[in-house]
Amino acid sequence: MKILVTNDDGIQAPGLWALAEQLAAVGEIVVFAPSREQSGVGTAISLHRSVGLSQVEPRLPGVPAYAVDGTPGDSVILGLEVTKDVGLVVSGINTGANMGCDVLLSGTVGAALQGYIHGIPSLAVSIQARQDFHFDTAARVAGLLARRVYGNGTGPILLNVNVPNLPVDGIKGVELTRVGRGGFSTAITMGRDGGWDQYKIAIGKPWWAGDAGTDIHAVENARVSITPLEGQLSTAERVPFPEDLPHTLFREL
Repeated sequence: MKILVTNDDGIQAPGLWALAEQLAAVGEIVVFAPSREQSGVGTAISLHRSVGLSQVEPRLPGVPAYAVDGTPGDSVILGLEVTKDVGLVVSGINTGANMGCDVLLSGTVGAALQGYIHGIPSLAVSIQARQDFHFDTAARVAGLLARRVYGNGTGPILLNVNVPNLPVDGIKGVELTRVGRGGFSTAITMGRDGGWDQYKIAIGKPWWAGDAGTDIHAVENARVSITPLEGQLSTAERVPFPEDLPHTLFREL
């Protein structure tokens, strides 16, 4: 079986290739990612236009890599069509946490959702930073999780993973969490173009309500947050997680 690696920051994003390098030690890798940044597109897929696909030079020797002229969701859909026998989808490493309400807007999570919809275990991995990234820490967390999920017959699961932007020795724990309240506000600027009013929507200031047990609280306290999302999307019985999973992962970091 193969591991399909994707993201929403684009095919050239360093977080994508840090993730792919770590996962190459777990299984056979193939990369399908948007040709350009697609942050904030959520679960969008391209239903009303054709989607381009082009093989590109990989940053890891021997790893097939494809740029998709579409959304992160498109990337996974095409990746699963072109690549047979995919056993795991991993999306990331996103530069910026995807917690609280932002989970619904995240292209990183939207890509992993397509894997889950197609019956494949899927992980979305993000790091809480906008600069000076510790991709090695988030990649190590992803690798440890992938080893537990990949090819073990657990069925479709959807995990949203947020990692503090710290070196490995700065991580204080790993928690199974729920989605917290909060996210980023929107900032709108207006202009004029001919007969049209033009509005630009951008990310504004964050607002968080990180109660204990939430993804926000865990990350703000230097802990890796692992949020199972599939229980919110299906009436099927949720795959149980071993109670010692967070402690086991923390010991292995």
